[in-house]
Amino acid sequence: MPASESRAESLAARLSALGLTTRVEEHARYTSIEAEVPEVLPASAWREVLQVVAEADRFGLLASSLTGRTLWAAVRKVVPATGDVRGPGRQQ
Repeated sequence: MPASESRAESLAARLSALGLTTRVEEHARYTSIEAEVPEVLPASAWREVLQVVAEADRFGLLASSLTGRTLWAAVRKVVPATGDVRGPGRQQ
């Protein structure tokens, strides 16, 4: 398992252990983790949740009166080294 995939799975497992229901989705350049945040979440739980998502490459919170609160985190996938990755016409 690639390190980025392992890292994303670890973040999702830790959020689940804090009582959040998580979804993990693979994308071309990153893996996303989403979790629905309940209306009532104690301050101590927020601190733990933020400690977990702070280990991601990016994270945020989407809040809407219609859909509630969704916490998201993204872990970049490692791009394999294949020599010159600057592309055609960019070589010196």
